[in-house]
Amino acid sequence: MKNRPLVLRLALFLAAVSLQGTLLARPQESRATVRELAAVGMTVSDVDRAAAFYSEVLSFQKVSESEVWGEEYEHLQGVFGLRMRTIRMQLGDELIELTEYLTPTGKPIPVDSRSNDRWFQHVAIIVNDMDRAYQRLRDHRVRHASTGPQTLPDWNVAAGGIQAYYFKDPDGHALEILNFPAGKGNPKWHRETDNLFLGIDHTAIVVEDTESSLVFYRDLLGLEVAGESENYGTEQEHLNNVFGARLRITALRAPGGPGVEFLEYIAPRDGRPMPIDVKPNDLVHWQTVMTTDDAEALANRLRAGRQRFISSGVIDLTHNGGPENAKSFLVRDPDGHAVQLLEKTNASGPTHATGDAR
Repeated sequence: MKNRPLVLRLALFLAAVSLQGTLLARPQESRATVRELAAVGMTVSDVDRAAAFYSEVLSFQKVSESEVWGEEYEHLQGVFGLRMRTIRMQLGDELIELTEYLTPTGKPIPVDSRSNDRWFQHVAIIVNDMDRAYQRLRDHRVRHASTGPQTLPDWNVAAGGIQAYYFKDPDGHALEILNFPAGKGNPKWHRETDNLFLGIDHTAIVVEDTESSLVFYRDLLGLEVAGESENYGTEQEHLNNVFGARLRITALRAPGGPGVEFLEYIAPRDGRPMPIDVKPNDLVHWQTVMTTDDAEALANRLRAGRQRFISSGVIDLTHNGGPENAKSFLVRDPDGHAVQLLEKTNASGPTHATGDAR
């Protein structure tokens, strides 16, 4: 945002203030917020190959499998003629969803993708021993994204002592392994265990402007800011593999589930925007699945905030193999990252609205 003309920055600021005022004036709608980050999904080229990678290399366990098609899902995903197969996998308390579009197939991830491009998203997988975890990844010949594991310096009070490493799955999706030192991170990451891979702490997304993203995730969806830091130096550069990287990092959380982390590159400012024609069947597509008590009210608030919808509206999936009483829609944040909002009153069914487990 720092490179935008002053008039545009002022217009964005006034729009944000106006929207916040509108929200405050509608207390009846303020109750319709996100209650949980339920899963993180990604589109893959071969769901069996992807599931094998996450199971054999990272110790995820298969929870369910589904295959869906039909008009409701076409309107939900914004992809005509789709037939998609999804495998849900769990690590610790957290879930990922791997979706292969049997038809129509989409585009691969750009081969020159960088960590500061605004389509970047990853999940941060917590490990109890960085050296052992890195060796496990080397043994399986994963592709490096970082030059190697990095320990963030102690001068950075918020992040000092954290060990981190970026790598890629078979389709090129970025992933991170992360180890928290004593006194940092959720206490559950410090429980005694023999497991090497423990669960997912957060999903991280690159944003152009933190303030604009806060309007979407905090003011519209109801997530709360949980922490902030500014990271730079050789360790951060080699973690992200971006020379001169200086990041403003903002962590947000819903009442339940992993967090969402903004990565705003203060420098360099040459990250590319999300392609305008990206579709959910393209491999660059991730969708962060969040639950709400009132999908219609939340959709109305997002429409009032002039957010971009992927779905044609709030889709009732009850009549086409979806979970009982499921309503859902997909919407894009200011940088094009996809969020799926799901209202589901039947707690025993699948979290993601992609049909019955098989």
